[in-house]
Amino acid sequence: MDSSELYHIKQQFVLGAYKTLTQLTLPDPSSPDYTSTLLYKARAYIALHDAKSALQLMPEDTEDVSLKSAASLARYVAAADATEKEAALEELRDLSVEIEGDESEGSEREKAAVRVLAGTAFVQAGEIEEALETLGTDTEDLEAVALIVQIYLSINRPDLAKKQFDRSKRWAEDDLLLQLIESTIGLVTGKDGYSNTSSFYTEQLGNPSLSSPHLLTARGVTRILRNEITEAKSDLEESLQQQKGNSEAEAAYVVAAGLGATKPLEAEELWTRFAAEHPTHPLVENVNQKAAAFDEFAAKFTVPPLATASA
Repeated sequence: MDSSELYHIKQQFVLGAYKTLTQLTLPDPSSPDYTSTLLYKARAYIALHDAKSALQLMPEDTEDVSLKSAASLARYVAAADATEKEAALEELRDLSVEIEGDESEGSEREKAAVRVLAGTAFVQAGEIEEALETLGTDTEDLEAVALIVQIYLSINRPDLAKKQFDRSKRWAEDDLLLQLIESTIGLVTGKDGYSNTSSFYTEQLGNPSLSSPHLLTARGVTRILRNEITEAKSDLEESLQQQKGNSEAEAAYVVAAGLGATKPLEAEELWTRFAAEHPTHPLVENVNQKAAAFDEFAAKFTVPPLATASA
């Protein structure tokens, strides 16, 4: 059973309080919480796109497969070219095979971490089938389920995401992560007008000890979908104050601006700047694709002559 300190660290990670976790003081290496705390701190750095700091935390001579996989994920995120990325992916593939061997000495917790970290890299690399195979769609590790749900939602299969959630309820306790999974599915499907999702985010943000721009962005997106544009703008502004340069919060803010949260000219300027700074962001790519399709169809359209009144 986790100590109260480690339980709190896990909750912070689940709710996206990554900056807080990077400021943690690690316990003594002899502490039973040392490796898990180190892993959460390294993963928080990776989530903040600071892979270099994550790698600096890693002991070079570690035999712990979970720390090895975290280092490989950090190398993948930090990779400057395709060759380096593929090398990091191969490291994670090797670790994924190693933990399934009969002679593997890692604990079940360490093995579960390897699967989630490897699966995360495979998803980022676009290897969806490999990610699902690594995670195991019959897993009873709730963090793996959360990633599987994200994968299914990303490929427009909310039905399969819901099946994973329903399956998890049979063996998982009323865990915070289980509630987050349910809220994430609700955010995509719009169940009950996003009421459960909105309530969950609001409840968690009411915790005075929690600082999570991730949650603020999520609630901001939920409020956009509920047509609460002014409230969404407030959440997203606060999120960007806490974590400047976060592309997801910026994207949501641009959407809110376009829906009336700012003056039209300001909204246009925000979009132009965002598209220039984040040309590969899914929102920018999607809008560009639709603009190109519109231009293509418009070029094929012949305007009929004006009708004239007959004498």
